[in-house]
Amino acid sequence: MSQDVVADRIAKEIAENPVMLYMKGTAMFPQCGFSARVVQILSHMNVPFATANVLEDPELRDGIKQFSQWPTIPQLYVKGEFVGGCDIITEMYQTGELTSLMAENGIAHSVAA
Repeated sequence: MSQDVVADRIAKEIAENPVMLYMKGTAMFPQCGFSARVVQILSHMNVPFATANVLEDPELRDGIKQFSQWPTIPQLYVKGEFVGGCDIITEMYQTGELTSLMAENGIAHSVAA
């Protein structure tokens, strides 16, 4: 698969899924602590999200890093825009910025008390 094909796949996935998470493992079985933390935050917020497991596809694993110009995984996209990795998502969640981002983009969410 060429880099163009991988980039096209990524562009299609982030266009079709309002909240798209590129991660190691799956939402049900994350295979790294950072991916697990982002899944936990999104799940706690009741945000519907799609995932792609970069461990199943080495070309996707390299391609997403080139696509975003970001060196680490997980990577979260909201409405086609790259938001960040685990540390950024965690900080945004703690400050309430992630909740605001979801609201501004019309993403259904709720935070359990």
